[in-house]
Amino acid sequence: MKNIGKLVVGMALLMGLSVQAADQLLIEAESFLEKGGWKVDQQFVHEMGSPYLLAHGMGIPVASAKTTVEFPAKGEYTVWVRTKNWIPGKWEAPGRFQLVMDGKTIEKVFGTETGWGWQNGGTVEIADKQCTVELKDLTGFEGRCDAIFFTKDKGFTPPDSLKEMNAWRDALLRVPSEPKSSEAFDVVVIGGGIAGCGACLAADKQGLKVALIHDRPLLGGNASSEVRVHTEGIHGKNPEIMKGLDTKHWPNGSAESIPDTEKRQATMDAAKGVRQFLCWRAYASNTDGNKIKSVDAKHIETGEIRRFTAPIFIDCTGDGWVGVWAGAEHSYGRESSDTYGETWDKHGELWSPKKPDNRVMGSSVLWNSKKTDQPSTFPAVPWAMDVAKDKVAINGEWFWEYSSNDKHQINDAENIRDHMFRAIYGSFANAKKNPANANVRLEWVAYIGGKRESVRLVGDYIYTQKDAVSNTYFSDTVVEEKRDIDVHYQQVLAKEKKCQYDFLSTALFMKTGLYYIPFRCLYSKNISNLMMAGRCFSCSHVGLGGPRVMNTTGQMGIATGYAAALCKKYNTDPLGVYKNHIEELRKLIGYTAEK
Repeated sequence: MKNIGKLVVGMALLMGLSVQAADQLLIEAESFLEKGGWKVDQQFVHEMGSPYLLAHGMGIPVASAKTTVEFPAKGEYTVWVRTKNWIPGKWEAPGRFQLVMDGKTIEKVFGTETGWGWQNGGTVEIADKQCTVELKDLTGFEGRCDAIFFTKDKGFTPPDSLKEMNAWRDALLRVPSEPKSSEAFDVVVIGGGIAGCGACLAADKQGLKVALIHDRPLLGGNASSEVRVHTEGIHGKNPEIMKGLDTKHWPNGSAESIPDTEKRQATMDAAKGVRQFLCWRAYASNTDGNKIKSVDAKHIETGEIRRFTAPIFIDCTGDGWVGVWAGAEHSYGRESSDTYGETWDKHGELWSPKKPDNRVMGSSVLWNSKKTDQPSTFPAVPWAMDVAKDKVAINGEWFWEYSSNDKHQINDAENIRDHMFRAIYGSFANAKKNPANANVRLEWVAYIGGKRESVRLVGDYIYTQKDAVSNTYFSDTVVEEKRDIDVHYQQVLAKEKKCQYDFLSTALFMKTGLYYIPFRCLYSKNISNLMMAGRCFSCSHVGLGGPRVMNTTGQMGIATGYAAALCKKYNTDPLGVYKNHIEELRKLIGYTAEK
């Protein structure tokens, strides 16, 4: 099916994306017509208010981003840039950049002030109403620009608080109070990872009209070539669907993820009943009582907003966003060991604490380097060394992972990703001091974090360690897996590791054998038309340890896609499917009465 996101961007580029009012002009950085080497980063909208451009050059300044704008009038303007010094300290800010106006560089250097905010760039003289604006990266080390604002009012300062700033920007951008409604769908799937793709393909096989909302240009989530984690787990009863979505078992971080990403896109394009809304980020669930009426989404580059209506919604966001917005019951962190009896004497508090806490499995930022024929240098990174310390490395696998009891995997996601940047650049700088690495250069560093765990939505059943270890077979089994429970913790917590680096993790494995997940884990306990698939399914912290891998979550997606078809067929909701049509659902998936 056509990628709706690409069509929208194409039209927007023709129209121009800056917004002017009397004596003022606002440019959203993510809407620059030419991105150059800057990347659109939408991961932290909930933290800082907007997608932004990131100068992700791995120590080499990236090509300038450029756009052409129309000023309301000639004359003198004060320029403000919303940006951030992402590592304030005694060193020079690592993410510095400048503005270039019609070929003339503004003297002010941006990205030097602590925290997200509007940095005053002084005044500029606009001699021609049509003007070219460029973002000139100075370092290659993660400079970031959210927006640029020009005003003739020298006494005006743009608002900084998120609520006030968002209202101001919406007013200036003339964002409508109500999004434009898309046509109605049979089911709306939010999140285009393996779980979301599986849900779409199963629903499409049953003839449903499906909308897939995904906030990146590439499908696959952690398996995409933007994150590069290979899929693990078994295909269950639907290998014909899963083989079009999974990956080969290449090393994590490998460029071999690229052909697998292309294969996945081709698989999804062949599903004629699925409309892909790529680069659209959902931001609200609209409810009536305990039912979702619609979900609103915004294009991460053009800012266009749309409303998606359907009788059934499937949350495959990984973070449970759709459910949380709708008021679905959810959990975060580790339960006490007494809550579900999830103990393991061998690991004690590390496995399951006596008191609940906010510690969850962390996010990985994968990276690699390449040996070349020529020697290369790498800049000094004093701002990274507090984290990297004396660690020496030229690549980073799955265990380059960060989690902390006082860092929330959603609310502190930018800080977590940036912490990993410091670990990577500092460790590589240490490696470059060794003459043996003279010809080694950084090849690839992810800037999209690979999450393992955050919010878990609560269903009519909560899957736990006991279910996996006892191999419980449920009458509503819809997913099966044999991968051991695999729970990660920072090496600094595992005393036997004697590790001083807080960005490295270790995995604790508990043997299980084949285990099963019931359909009751895949629909919300209190939002009647919401299902979920992926790492936000209904489970405990330890219960997530095995089924969180992508082939398993793909099975979850397939189960919810088929369930959506039965919801339409019988004009019912997921609970109705469980109560009255569970054997038909299991048969669609591939189960028989004998398993």
